[in-house]
Amino acid sequence: MNTHFSRPLLVCCLWLLSASVAAQSLRPANRPSALPGAAVTVPTQRIAQSGPQPADFIVVVVNSEPITNNELRARVLRAEQQLTQQGVAVPPRSDVANRMIDLMINERAQLQVARDSGIKVDDAQVDMAMQTVAQQNQVSVEGLRRRLQAEGLSLQQFRNDLRDQLMLARIREREVESRTRVSDREADQFLSEQSSSSPTVGINLGQILIAVPEKASESQVATLRARAQRAFERAQKGDDFASLAAELSDSPDKRQGGQLGLRPTERYPELFIDAVRNLPVGGVAGPVRSGAGFHILKVLDKKQGSTVSDTVTQTRARHILLRVGPNQSEAAARTRLSQVRKQVLDGKADFAAVARELSADGSAPNGGDLGWASPGQFVPEFESAMNALAPGQIAEPVTSRFGVHLIQVVERRQAKLTQNQQRDLARAALREKKQDEAYSQWAQEVRGRAYVEFREPPQ
Repeated sequence: MNTHFSRPLLVCCLWLLSASVAAQSLRPANRPSALPGAAVTVPTQRIAQSGPQPADFIVVVVNSEPITNNELRARVLRAEQQLTQQGVAVPPRSDVANRMIDLMINERAQLQVARDSGIKVDDAQVDMAMQTVAQQNQVSVEGLRRRLQAEGLSLQQFRNDLRDQLMLARIREREVESRTRVSDREADQFLSEQSSSSPTVGINLGQILIAVPEKASESQVATLRARAQRAFERAQKGDDFASLAAELSDSPDKRQGGQLGLRPTERYPELFIDAVRNLPVGGVAGPVRSGAGFHILKVLDKKQGSTVSDTVTQTRARHILLRVGPNQSEAAARTRLSQVRKQVLDGKADFAAVARELSADGSAPNGGDLGWASPGQFVPEFESAMNALAPGQIAEPVTSRFGVHLIQVVERRQAKLTQNQQRDLARAALREKKQDEAYSQWAQEVRGRAYVEFREPPQ
């Protein structure tokens, strides 16, 4: 049995641990917080705290749990550091603090629901999560520990944060999953509509975001609205949109000229699609108000056709898997597979023969051959490395929750999907849309049930 076919959704939802997560809450969000595949990063330098550290005190109580000033201060500093590293203008400290308070209240309320529901995360699962974090940061677990220590960060606190994020991912998945059933009838109706209507299914938008603080006064909102209107007028007159985004936008995509990327229309906020629905390529809309602020939107590209293709690119790959445990560290496994890779590339070893001898996976008797696989069959870290390879190439060792892999792509092909496979793709597209809506509704319900008492203003 090839265990790597099971996608580890929980491990993929560790986004909140990154400093980029705190920064993310200062940007427009199109998706639920738990996004599969988002990287977890470790600060590259210790956060410098300006001025003396104030005495700790309670800022807000969520049900019976306090959020302290020092906890909030740490989150604010992480968010500001990440924005600075990304070249994004940092909003006023009070605005960042308000966003972080709101985020932390939601987290505390959801964690309480998880605990009350009996969700637990054991040490082995935290260890696995640490391996994932280390792999995302391209260091060993021991290297991750040394890095945390060098930055003055508590290993125990880091592990506690990991545990909390795994609990949040589990409760979110459980609650959202129960609300996102897609029947065969819904999937078939979706396919029928796609084949008959030939809608615009792919669109690339550019945006300029003029951020509005959550508790902005009416005069502040009016000033920012006027600023957005001026940006809109310049874009309409034909000023280069990418240059405008780089100059004016408060969103991190300003570095890409404001481009949000070609994606299905359902992957954009509905208010964005409503605003540009009747615009041709090159058309500009705005200012569009969202919870994040005012958006100026430009249609950069449109694609017509069905959202569900009748063909898919399949990959035939093979791999060698070395397990990590008491008898073999991750570093030792990576070193061993690096040696194998060099030997194969130098023509001194045969990949299939080594796989039959060393691999701990069920594919070993077949020389590590995994057969033809469609997108989504492998865990993300494995699939990401595989997709970056051309046929015949061998990736550097890749760590997953199953161990360390040496991956070689043998060949690729375009395959015709059966009706059942097309239905599965349609079901996945519908489920993703429902999950967005279900998560938003559930998060609002949890926040609405929570008792929130604001105490002292943060410092």
